[in-house]
Amino acid sequence: MNGLTVNLHLLMTTFYRPTQERFKVLIEEHAFPSDHFAVASQVRHHDRSAEEALVAVSPRPGEDLLHAEDLIAAIAEHGDQLALVLLPGVHYYTGQVLPLTDLVYAAHRAGAMVGFDLAHAVGNIPLGLHDSGVDFAAWCTYKYLNSGPGATAGCFVNQRHLGRTDLNRFEGWWGTDKATRFQMETVFNPIPTVEAWQLSNPPVFSMAPIRASLEVFERVGGMGPLRRKSEQQIAYLDHLLDEVLKGRVESITPRSLTERGCQFSLRVVAPGHSGRGVFDALDAAGVACDWRHPDVIRIAPVPLYNSFADIHRFVQVLDGILS
Repeated sequence: MNGLTVNLHLLMTTFYRPTQERFKVLIEEHAFPSDHFAVASQVRHHDRSAEEALVAVSPRPGEDLLHAEDLIAAIAEHGDQLALVLLPGVHYYTGQVLPLTDLVYAAHRAGAMVGFDLAHAVGNIPLGLHDSGVDFAAWCTYKYLNSGPGATAGCFVNQRHLGRTDLNRFEGWWGTDKATRFQMETVFNPIPTVEAWQLSNPPVFSMAPIRASLEVFERVGGMGPLRRKSEQQIAYLDHLLDEVLKGRVESITPRSLTERGCQFSLRVVAPGHSGRGVFDALDAAGVACDWRHPDVIRIAPVPLYNSFADIHRFVQVLDGILS
């Protein structure tokens, strides 16, 4: 339903219910701007300032990655005042996968709700949102779900919250019971799933590419076989970066497979070359990649449609540019 940021707002309407004592929201310092905007505006909507309510956890000095223990320590430090933890499943800038289960446990132990932006995680890594205990999550579908810009986004609400009468929710006609919807009664009878958070009928043309993409995911066997191929491709690209480009390109993405999906965030360190100039040269050579200010080139060998030959060619092209 909707778009990613709209869904985050709708879910925070339910799960961010600040009180006089418990009103803070924990996010990461380098959050995707839209997430930061959404959280800050939700805080202001409840008559608090972002300065007093936002807790932003940073990487350690001189580092790019977040430490799970730092996030957990910050949750504990602000626990008595913490209402919500909102973090990415996979960080958009570094490609780092955060430990959902550990963070959920820490947040719940502190008495806070916890949600995740899974824009870079859905279709990239296996997810077990229910088993992880996540309260809610939202994602777009135009990255690894291949549906194109503007396609309909998705959301998740943990089963334990369904049917609760003590949770506020913005409601619309599309969230009421399908069997009685056309009786046009004015009593809201929520669908007993996350569908109760829907407001209006979905845009059919924007959902068609998602259906087509999910059928392909089903044909290849889902995330299990895709992740197995992805791990092989990650190891292959790691090997080539070490063998061919060491000292000229560095990856700021974690090395451990448990802490990464298929995204590589690369930084050009070769003397005499700017990251932006190298990105432009890659683009001119027909390599589809991505630039993130100030100095990161994001590339993603996606197992659904990228081959090992694609990875080899990418390294050859990059080597040629830097040579």
